[in-house]
Amino acid sequence: MHQMTLAEIARGLADKKFSSEELTKVLLARITQLDPQLNSFISLTEALALEQAKAADARRANGESGALLGAPIAHKDLFCTQGIRTSCGSKMLDNFKAPYDATVVAKLAAAGAVTLGKTNMDEFAMGSANESSWYGAVKNPWNLEHVPGGSSGGSAAAVAARLLPAATATDTGGSIRQPAAFTNLTGLKPTYGRVSRWGMIAYASSLDQGGPLARTAEDCAILLQGMAGFDQNDSTSIDEPVPDYSASLGDSLQGLRIGVPKEYFSAGLDPRIAELIQNSIKDLQKLGAVIKEISLPNMQHAIPAYYVIAPAEASSNLSRFDGVRFGHRCEQPKDLIDLYKRSRGEGFGPEVQRRIMVGAYALSAGYYDAYYLKAQKIRRLVKNDFMAAFNEVDIILGPTTPNPAWKLGAKNSDPVAAYLEDVYTITANLAGLPGLSMPAGFVDGLPVGVQLLAPYFQEGRLLNVAHRYQLNTDWHTRTPTGF
Repeated sequence: MHQMTLAEIARGLADKKFSSEELTKVLLARITQLDPQLNSFISLTEALALEQAKAADARRANGESGALLGAPIAHKDLFCTQGIRTSCGSKMLDNFKAPYDATVVAKLAAAGAVTLGKTNMDEFAMGSANESSWYGAVKNPWNLEHVPGGSSGGSAAAVAARLLPAATATDTGGSIRQPAAFTNLTGLKPTYGRVSRWGMIAYASSLDQGGPLARTAEDCAILLQGMAGFDQNDSTSIDEPVPDYSASLGDSLQGLRIGVPKEYFSAGLDPRIAELIQNSIKDLQKLGAVIKEISLPNMQHAIPAYYVIAPAEASSNLSRFDGVRFGHRCEQPKDLIDLYKRSRGEGFGPEVQRRIMVGAYALSAGYYDAYYLKAQKIRRLVKNDFMAAFNEVDIILGPTTPNPAWKLGAKNSDPVAAYLEDVYTITANLAGLPGLSMPAGFVDGLPVGVQLLAPYFQEGRLLNVAHRYQLNTDWHTRTPTGF
């Protein structure tokens, strides 16, 4: 049962081959048995899961149907879940139980999805390795000595290890696509505003976006269908009709124009990954796609711009964690300033403190124009590059990451080295574009991903290309040894 995809589970439940309750019990037992090796969960919600599974079975018995009705999933631990700890991977929120459900959680629950638990993550979604969590690092099921990617590493490791078929995740600079690449999954970052951010604890408000992590593009289509849609509670949500993502999965790729930026194949890219990307291009050409070299000239400026904008927004967003209303509070503060200082010093980890300091500096008097304003101008140039490219091509293809997953602790002493691993992903966040990573092979036994980018609200196009590719390759079917 644990090897089934979301689509297979939906068919099995519809055909009454098993019940949601039976499946839920199998997966909960599997998590209890195997997750100590991975540390992919922060909280298990057994009672809630069994209650939701029984309710889903009852709904099916009454004639209801739906791809997510009775399907087990998990939520990244920054989606608020009513009455359940929502920690954001931080000591600061270790004692926080959300008083309401995030819109994504509520929508999926209404569709009948069964919540098995909350997955581990980099603290406040700040990281590329899932090593900054207060609950400890998450291990990559393909090699337990390596990182699973971040910040959605808990969701990625759990799905890759077949502890569950799919999970929610978020992407601020690549935090869905990079873990997907490192763990042999398909991960989709939707267009900014496509999925509600209400109840999703913010890191950088103009960059954050929720999305699905699963083993196949077909499963991502199913989960995104349940997550997407306008939300009047979210001022950044866009009132745009949500298409049937599964309906377009069989479309032909004949004549599809794929752009390959020359800037992607620089000295920083592992040549073995470059070879796998070229193989993917050949596979898509066989399916009828047309390849064209393009240029994204301002890509080189994206990382410095991102690491000004994201920390600046983080320093503003995290100011609410002051030890007064909720979250960690220091013992016996002498006065209000002492309460603020010690609560934040004790509650936030080193990476979060580092980014708050950088952000506060960039926004400070005398430096705002030099750093933050300049970064926003670069952001516009990055977006303009994409708009020009999409006048010539239908999608853009390249590597998801420059290297495969590194060893745990290998980049801890050099945060900038970890930041550079986001070079191919952060441009989509700066421009607000949808992006997808899909499995494309292995280097030294570790998975490698290929990234696809599309114009705004063309998630269906990305899912279709990935689905057609996966019908003709078997990378996504590989399972890590021992899981």
